[in-house]
Amino acid sequence: MLAPMRALELKIPPLLLTAVFLALIVAVSHWVPAASAPFPHHQTAAALFSIAGLALLFGAALQFRMQRTTLDPRVPGKASRFVARGLFRVSRNPMYLGMALLLLGIACWSANAVAYALVIVFCIYLTEFQIKPEERALQALFGQEYLAYKARVRRWI
Repeated sequence: MLAPMRALELKIPPLLLTAVFLALIVAVSHWVPAASAPFPHHQTAAALFSIAGLALLFGAALQFRMQRTTLDPRVPGKASRFVARGLFRVSRNPMYLGMALLLLGIACWSANAVAYALVIVFCIYLTEFQIKPEERALQALFGQEYLAYKARVRRWI
C-alpha cells in the first residue's frame, strides 16, 4: 500500500496544477485584499516574470518536441532520451521554472502576500510530487549519464 502523500506522485498534470494555482492566486487577491502591498512598478515586474515564464515553458517544450521525447510528465519512464542542452543546461526543469515564474508574475500583479505564499506552495508541491519522482525514473532509465547531468545542473536555477 502506498503512503497517502506518496500516492499523489505524478498524478496531477503540472499544467493543470499551474491553472489551479493561478485561479487560487487570482481568488485570494480578491478574498484577502488586506494582504495586498503593491510596490512601485509591480505591474512591470509582473509582466516581465510572466513573459519570462512563458518563454521558458514553451521554449523547453519545443526542445522536447525537437528531440522527439515525451512531454507527458506523468509517465517519465516513457522518455526516449533526456534533454541536456539549451535551456536544460541552466535548469533541469525549465518548464516547471517557467510555470513558477508565470505564477510569480500573476502574484506580482496582485501584489498580495498570500499569492506569493501560494507560489512557494506550488514549488514545494511540484518538487515533492512531480520532480523527485521524475528524477528517480530518469536515473533508472539513463543511469550514470543522468547522474552526471544532475551533478552539474541545478534542479530549478
